[in-house]
Amino acid sequence: MIRVRGLRKHYKVHERPPGVAAAFRSLFHREYKTVAAVDGIDFRIEPGERVGFLGPNGAGKTTTLKLLAGLLHPTSGEVSVDGHEPRRREDAYLKKIMLVLGQKQQLLWDLPPSETFELNRAVYDVPRAQFVETMRELSELLELGDLVKRPTRTLSLGERMKCELAAALVHRPQVLFLDEPTIGLDVSMQATVRGFVQRYNERYGATLILTSHYMEDVQRLCPRVIVIDKGKLVYDGALEELVTRIRPDKRIILRFSRPVDESEVASFGTIVRDGEPTGAPCWSIALDVHMDAVNRVVTEALSRLPVRDLTVESPPLEEVMSELFARGKAS
Repeated sequence: MIRVRGLRKHYKVHERPPGVAAAFRSLFHREYKTVAAVDGIDFRIEPGERVGFLGPNGAGKTTTLKLLAGLLHPTSGEVSVDGHEPRRREDAYLKKIMLVLGQKQQLLWDLPPSETFELNRAVYDVPRAQFVETMRELSELLELGDLVKRPTRTLSLGERMKCELAAALVHRPQVLFLDEPTIGLDVSMQATVRGFVQRYNERYGATLILTSHYMEDVQRLCPRVIVIDKGKLVYDGALEELVTRIRPDKRIILRFSRPVDESEVASFGTIVRDGEPTGAPCWSIALDVHMDAVNRVVTEALSRLPVRDLTVESPPLEEVMSELFARGKAS
């Protein structure tokens, strides 16, 4: 569905020192620096895949999505989406895709979202019968109810985002580019948006590329991740494999029936402090243990400690990504 080869997007950025004299000189002579927002990345995405597109701020994620959507022209390289070259912005191509930017909106501020839905129906030339059926399905999946009849300015951020998604899907696109779709939303609304995106993908077989700084979004939706840093691709593969490669350990959380001193647990693994004071007896404790030692540690903990409950899980994805990006800075 999506093929990217040697994709580059470079910008010439004007630089000057502060001050009036420097500003005056820049009127006659300017110095520029070339910034590589995207610097030669390659990847392929098959139809129906859900892929997380990750990287630190300024890594080139949004730029890449805009190149795929045809909003920007690449400096060099090849991009193909379902056989189309995005930069040509053909009508047939634009009817197949959608781009949702969490920090932008298309809803008309003083009109109800239903007016935007009707506008998009006309723009994409959606048959009336298909439009009615699509809006019924979207209203059901997103639980829109009477939200679509109220002026956009009276809606909460979460309500607006649900309506934004509905407006973007009026034409039933087969390729979804989602850039921070849950930014600023509360936990409940984030879960609602995630669930909707997954159901849409499963119902219509749509291909999804998601960028998000909320790792819960990525974990719930994307079995595969593409990671870029400083415009370059640093990983492309299964999310689980990335976690194992960067942090080959497991986190064991022990909960006790009585307070336990840290000294009784220290030999099992590395204690995760998480800002808690040291030395005091505790009712629960978290340990980082190499995956090869998990069975032994669990067995010994159950036999030697008053364990009421225990959980074995992978390290938080936030920690994995932080460590990956820290390695990139160090290299």
